[in-house]
Amino acid sequence: MAAAESTTTMPKPGGGRLRLGVDVGGTFTDLLLLDEKNGRTYMAKVPSTPQDSSVGVLNGIEKICRIAGIDPHDITEVMHGTTVATNTVLTSSGALVGLVTTKGYRDILQIARSYVPGGLGGWVIWNKRPPLAPLEHTIEANERLDAKGAVLVPLDEDAIRRDLTVLLSSGIQALTIALFNSYVNDVHERRIAEIAREIAPHIPVSTSAAVMPEMYEYERAETTVVNSYVRPVVSKYVSNLQNEIQRRMGADVNLRILRSDGGLSSAQGAMDQPVNLLMSGPAGGVAGALWIAKQGKLKNLLTFDMGGTSTDVALIQNSIARTRRETRVGDVTVRAPSIDVRTVGAGGGSIAYIPALTKALRVGPQSAGAVPGPAAYKKGGELPTVTDANVVLGYLPSDAKLGGDMEISRDLAAKAVGTIAEVLGKSIEDTAEGIVRIVNENMVGALRLVSVEQGYDPRDFALIGFGGAGPLHANALARIIKSWPAVIPPGPGVLCAYGDATTRLRNEASQTYVTLVRDVTDAEIAGRLEDLAASAAKELTAEGVSEKEQHVVYQVDIRYKGQGMKLTVDIGPADFAAEGLAGVTTRFDAEHEQLFTFALDAEHELVGLRAVVQGAEKSFVNPETSRDGPDSSAARVQATRIYADGAWRDGHIYERGKLRPGNRVAGPAIVVEMDSTTVILPDHVGVIDDVGNILIWPSDHKNAQ
Repeated sequence: MAAAESTTTMPKPGGGRLRLGVDVGGTFTDLLLLDEKNGRTYMAKVPSTPQDSSVGVLNGIEKICRIAGIDPHDITEVMHGTTVATNTVLTSSGALVGLVTTKGYRDILQIARSYVPGGLGGWVIWNKRPPLAPLEHTIEANERLDAKGAVLVPLDEDAIRRDLTVLLSSGIQALTIALFNSYVNDVHERRIAEIAREIAPHIPVSTSAAVMPEMYEYERAETTVVNSYVRPVVSKYVSNLQNEIQRRMGADVNLRILRSDGGLSSAQGAMDQPVNLLMSGPAGGVAGALWIAKQGKLKNLLTFDMGGTSTDVALIQNSIARTRRETRVGDVTVRAPSIDVRTVGAGGGSIAYIPALTKALRVGPQSAGAVPGPAAYKKGGELPTVTDANVVLGYLPSDAKLGGDMEISRDLAAKAVGTIAEVLGKSIEDTAEGIVRIVNENMVGALRLVSVEQGYDPRDFALIGFGGAGPLHANALARIIKSWPAVIPPGPGVLCAYGDATTRLRNEASQTYVTLVRDVTDAEIAGRLEDLAASAAKELTAEGVSEKEQHVVYQVDIRYKGQGMKLTVDIGPADFAAEGLAGVTTRFDAEHEQLFTFALDAEHELVGLRAVVQGAEKSFVNPETSRDGPDSSAARVQATRIYADGAWRDGHIYERGKLRPGNRVAGPAIVVEMDSTTVILPDHVGVIDDVGNILIWPSDHKNAQ
């Protein structure tokens, strides 16, 4: 898709707060400017600059300010979703990390856990990745604490100083200190960090008690090592970007970085604990979907973000995105909170092929990528892709300009799909429809992971499709899993930037606390949770968020006595004050029953406590838009044909920007806009709601009447 820009006729912004969301993708950097005072939005796309993503960000800021006709100094906040930390892990381009462990634990990263990725027999072909902190750069501290934090063996400072002097001069670029039982008492970790900073003040130091003050020594060490591994890269990127933004936009502009859990971190927080940014990119899309859902008064959503190579899905229930306490990137797993996003290798560039052995049509996970890309894009691609199949079927009309300047060729798409059709002995159209159906089933599998396999019925949720290719497939997926309506938000290709611009500051504090529920009182746990909330609130207060604007949620990790696994129960301070631990155990039993179909008549055991503090929700009032009648003919561009369910059907192409609230678009129809294309299938209808979403329903559904 060519770089493009979008705006509507509106007065110049100014005089109110201007917020800018920036999302860096593999091909494009998306920007969304929110004018709070006038309730206006401006969008822009610029090419990403993989060699230094900050260049693309700054180019985008310059472009969107030109579109909106504003001075960059008018922008007060820049919210940024970044894949810098993710790509650093995936490309093994992080820092050389040194590690300090307790004596006897030098091999902790090598031993790890008895888990091998892959299915049955995966160990046969698995090549174990070298640890991110090499053994030759690992030293031991002669010290030991017991499980309650009492000192059993005092720290030998002379020995650790000698060893640190050698280690810090060996070429390492970051240092991790992860000692046994330090989550209870970090006195030795703090002292070793002080000594390290005396010897080499230029080398960043991460201590496990500061990054993850929870039990399980391997997970704590691995998480802190990953923090050190990405820290120099992320710190350099964020620092350079912050300095350049402040130079161009004023010293008072606030740069925020999106965390994996969908909250915002201050720039300094992102530099200190970049391990919380590993899923920053996908989190932006879910945060954007959550914001759109609230605008459209939708509480339960399955999110579906389809790009060129992969598709990310997640679940939102009661306006809250499900999160998990683990983040996985490649074969690296860390204990950091993240939105529960599942990814499948299915995208617009996924290649269709026929294996010689089975002779059965397959799609993906191999992708044509951006270069050479699908055959229809006329960039030299020859292999048939999902995009080519969509072009053959008329879902991507070759006679209508898409994405500004983009042209596509149906002839080249048909030629590519024809290579498969010839082998199958089918028509090109039937083959293309088969390709689309297979990739849809692949994506349904991912949706089942976050719904059915978590105890949720997808029929209780709407399906929101976004990303460059999501709106092409959303109607078909909703038809398979019966999730209605299929929601296509305004600007679906830049929804991640919406998420960046509309989310809020977030921080948390936690501690391991293992005890039976019957052995503690409500007052004791309330006191601990209040202390954690006060600790987590410090960063938000330092960032100018007043106490009145701070929202606190308690999280209790709990299990049945004797269980190895645990579940996390969320409860507000007011609810905890009213219900106490009895309310926590009741919630746990209900969650356990939903996930596993049963609850036990057994004692409950606390495992950990946590307080999450968030800033106030970002306000953004949409301008008043008068509702029109159901007639959408004013937005109609031209007649077209699409191939659906084995036959050609006559329909129309519509321009998204001309559709108004109240309009109805009967399928078959294609809705085009700057950054994406929406398909409305035969026997379905798209209804434009008050905030501009296209809500797709079956024609016989009561909400479509």
